[in-house]
Amino acid sequence: MNIQTKTPKSPAARQYYRAFYQGNRLRFALAMFFTILSFPGNLIGSWLLGEVIDVIAAGDLDWLWRTLLFTVVFIAAMFVCQVAMYRAKSTFICRALAQYKSLAFRNLSEKSISAFSRENTGRYISVLTNDVNSVEENYLKRTFLLIYYILLFFGSLGMMFWYSPVLTVATIVFSLLPLAGSLLMGKELAVREKAVSDKNEGFVAQLKDLLSGFDVIKSFKAEGEAQRMFDAANRDVEEGKRRRYWWECLLTAVSQGLCSEILQFGIFFLGAFLAIRGDITAGTVLIFVNLCNFVIQPINVIPQYWASRKAAKALIEKLAQVTEENAGRTGQAIPPVLSDGISLDHVTFGYEPDKPVLRDVSLRLEPGKKYAVVGGSGSGKSTLLNLLMGAYDSYGGSISIDGRELREVDTDSLYDLMSLIGQSVFLFDDTIRRNITMFREFPDGQVDEAVKRSGLSELLSQRGEDYRCGENGVGLSGGERQRVSIARCLLRGAPVLLLDEATASLDNQTAFAVTDAILHLDGLTRVVVTHRLEEALMAQYDEIIVMRNGRVQECGTFHQLMEQKGFFYSLFTLAA
Repeated sequence: MNIQTKTPKSPAARQYYRAFYQGNRLRFALAMFFTILSFPGNLIGSWLLGEVIDVIAAGDLDWLWRTLLFTVVFIAAMFVCQVAMYRAKSTFICRALAQYKSLAFRNLSEKSISAFSRENTGRYISVLTNDVNSVEENYLKRTFLLIYYILLFFGSLGMMFWYSPVLTVATIVFSLLPLAGSLLMGKELAVREKAVSDKNEGFVAQLKDLLSGFDVIKSFKAEGEAQRMFDAANRDVEEGKRRRYWWECLLTAVSQGLCSEILQFGIFFLGAFLAIRGDITAGTVLIFVNLCNFVIQPINVIPQYWASRKAAKALIEKLAQVTEENAGRTGQAIPPVLSDGISLDHVTFGYEPDKPVLRDVSLRLEPGKKYAVVGGSGSGKSTLLNLLMGAYDSYGGSISIDGRELREVDTDSLYDLMSLIGQSVFLFDDTIRRNITMFREFPDGQVDEAVKRSGLSELLSQRGEDYRCGENGVGLSGGERQRVSIARCLLRGAPVLLLDEATASLDNQTAFAVTDAILHLDGLTRVVVTHRLEEALMAQYDEIIVMRNGRVQECGTFHQLMEQKGFFYSLFTLAA
């Protein structure tokens, strides 16, 4: 992804900037107030050092005691100010980041299921972890530091000019060296920071793939190949970080090392010359040498911080872009009731141009009926369910729900109407009840009814509803996990239930029991994609839709299709 750091705030990114300050402006104002209040402390400290030197030269003890008393009060006041500043900054940044990430996840959750499934989730993990750390350090924290150093720079120059205009002009001339070095090298630092973000994204995606495919890696004894893939991604991200760190060090060496030494020693020797001539005091020379640090520091860090801040803003733009891509479709809301049915009229669709997966499909799915979709691999069964779930708008023909074209239906209301259960069921590492309710509150009667209808009563009587399922349901069997997913759908009350090979990974006995339970659910429209052709199950469907090469080859009840002795008859005979 190529995001230029000079790109102005996009409309999508503005909401993320606003999230930093929503209900947080008072904290920001307090943090900025104490930041501004703390910068004169360095100038007063420099003045005190000069006073002490001049007191020593004058030999005035009363002057010394007054200076000591002022110093004690000054140190106490600065400590209180700094504590207040850090407290205000930490509370502001804490809330700002919490709201920033919350907004990102909210925008992410508004995507459709199909849109999210087409994307690389490693991108989201990266922008919500690695990139957020960079935004915290380089945007939020450095906003305060930039203000502090800008005030410190001009305050130091103003104080210098008060003591000696000649020495101040010399300081400005010498300061051009580190300033030039910081400006020239700061742009490259922003480029390298962005490169690190992109490499981190690739590393997270690679790591996620390797961990998700752990069982496949072990089964095929591909540990060596997996290690090489991990090592390549690991080296790539660490090389990017090395290049960034090397540039930071080089920038520091040039601006804070070579150029700063030239500035300090130049001012020191010129000040000594003016002191010997009697134009300024020895204390003034010490003040200037000390103030040089407060001129050098801003010159060194302001361009670097500014470049890093621009890089962080590019990461905010990146987050806005990835959460805005494939956003959920908005349109006409439909009620969560299927009254007339679902109609497909001459539907053609392909994931790539000129490569149709579905060809001229026409179907009618009536409310409350049970439909099986069968056919060979690649015949378009899963694609048909994806279209019904609103995955793609680019199909030809028409898909209508109770007379409303699917392209014009709001995806949120579509999900209230339809639920999809796939082969892989995800369970959270939480209790069975909370996995069924998806962390929402439902009356006990409704939960009990969903448990009973999904066939989970025996499991709950044995283990209890507070039994923890483990990571992704590792504590439950495959059949138990599928029953939990069915209970979820029943509890939320979606009247249309789509199942895409939901029992493919289960043993025959468990698969039969789960499918039989689904077919005995009253009041639901069920569309079941399956490769299991047991007669006892097939005979329960109101209609069997037989797919072949993206087309509907034939439709009918089990007995009708067997009597026709067509394509379904061949499939059933081979499966027997």
